[in-house]
Amino acid sequence: MADWLALATSASVVRRATVVAIVVGTILVVINHGDAIVRGDLGVGRLLRIGLTVVVPYCVSTYSSVSALRAAARRAREEAVS
Repeated sequence: MADWLALATSASVVRRATVVAIVVGTILVVINHGDAIVRGDLGVGRLLRIGLTVVVPYCVSTYSSVSALRAAARRAREEAVS
């Protein structure tokens, strides 16, 4: 678990996940909450949902990046042994 967290908090993974969250999150916010934003309907509940709409792509990107890095490291270890 510590190795997973170390990879998840590495600069390259955080940078990539942040870019994905900004791009994908913005698109999803406009699609899912655009009408409410235009109307000015921004209560606490709506703002929390908008926040989650951005956090989810960040989490998905982080998980994918860490999985790819771990798989690459595993392949490198296997190739070094053979």
